[in-house]
Amino acid sequence: MHKTLLLFISSVLLSGTALAQQIGSVNTEFKLMGSHKLVVEAFDDPKVEGVACYVSKPERGGVAGLVGVAEEVSDVSIACRQVGPIRFKETLPRQEDAFSERRSLVFKTLHVVRMVDAARNTLVYLTYSDKLITGSPKNAVTAVAVPRTTIIPLKK
Repeated sequence: MHKTLLLFISSVLLSGTALAQQIGSVNTEFKLMGSHKLVVEAFDDPKVEGVACYVSKPERGGVAGLVGVAEEVSDVSIACRQVGPIRFKETLPRQEDAFSERRSLVFKTLHVVRMVDAARNTLVYLTYSDKLITGSPKNAVTAVAVPRTTIIPLKK
């Protein structure tokens, strides 16, 4: 029952255009009302077919985690890969949020920013979380090389 509630709360707090799919999780600390864990989620880039990103992030257990009010820590990692033929659904800006997700009720958001490295024909993905008062320097970066025969369409 509480997993369904958590999935509902996560979907309500999701603010990006891509929907994440949970791949799996491991418990890291036992709590009576739900353990702390590391969760791996996948999301497909909403503007680039054939690219999927895998984000690992902590989720807090306990009473606050159960009801969805725990502020999550900023430790995140990312790996993006080509999972099929790359096709662009529209032109891309040089940099934009490809995906974002609320990590607390008010103060923190997890971002996955897509940057275009036109000189190398590569998509670079940076993940970090921000906070209303101060940001987090914890971040991770990954890159997907686009085949040279496929030109990345950039907004002017």
